[in-house]
Amino acid sequence: MSAETATAAAPDARTERRAKRIAKNLTSFAREHGGGDAVVEYVGSVATRIVVVGADGAWGDQVAPSYAVGRRAAELAGLTLHDDFEGELGLKVKTGPYEWKRMAGIQI
Repeated sequence: MSAETATAAAPDARTERRAKRIAKNLTSFAREHGGGDAVVEYVGSVATRIVVVGADGAWGDQVAPSYAVGRRAAELAGLTLHDDFEGELGLKVKTGPYEWKRMAGIQI
């Protein structure tokens, strides 16, 4: 592997620092909920959302400043990364009264 390839694959120092800060929160969540799966999604041109689903069905999210930071944070936290939020991952999510009340309040 050439030096250029190694440099391109490795995150830069700023990305790594940001990812480590976010990974602390993700790691804490995963520890409290028996592990976790994650999906990293673009929110827009300036942010990325990391959706985490715990083994117990609890879920949460964290916003990262870029896709690279979000993906790296999920990797550092030891989460299982998924390409999309479909199928088995979606079935793991447990919703409570709060979510149902919010969804019921949205009328088309």
